[in-house]
Amino acid sequence: MNVQVRKYEPEDIPAMTVIWNEVVEDGVAFPQTELLNDQTGCDFFSSQTYCGVAENEAGELLGLYILHPNNVGRCGHICNASYAVRSSARGMRIGEKLVADCLKQGKELGFRILQFNAVVRTNEPARRLYEKLGFVQLGVIPGGFLMKDGHYEDICPYYRELCNC
Repeated sequence: MNVQVRKYEPEDIPAMTVIWNEVVEDGVAFPQTELLNDQTGCDFFSSQTYCGVAENEAGELLGLYILHPNNVGRCGHICNASYAVRSSARGMRIGEKLVADCLKQGKELGFRILQFNAVVRTNEPARRLYEKLGFVQLGVIPGGFLMKDGHYEDICPYYRELCNC
């Protein structure tokens, strides 16, 4: 399957919202609990520094990412990102394409480090991918994520340098 990652366009927002909400509803990876609607989805995605989408040759969106500063001021050179892949497209290396594009975009936008604050310990596919792509785990925050079923799971922060600093 031919998949291209490109910058999102406003007409992508309805499909992006559906994909984002699917991950939020799963309740095992994103910290958000509120679903997006047409207006909040538009506001949310347009407020990011960059959004990329993965689409197949038929123009169907299979996944997306958001990229934005992780902090401000003296830490504003560190960015953060989140990735969402449509459940029917998981296992097809869409996430790898999204992360690779995000690394490129982050560097082009002048960020020096990409940091993930809250990778859930049990999200093994994401953790394997990040480690394969050179991210370093910073430690473990015990009970840092409230799972949908009500129990707390550990989170593992990760980072990767984007430049030869």
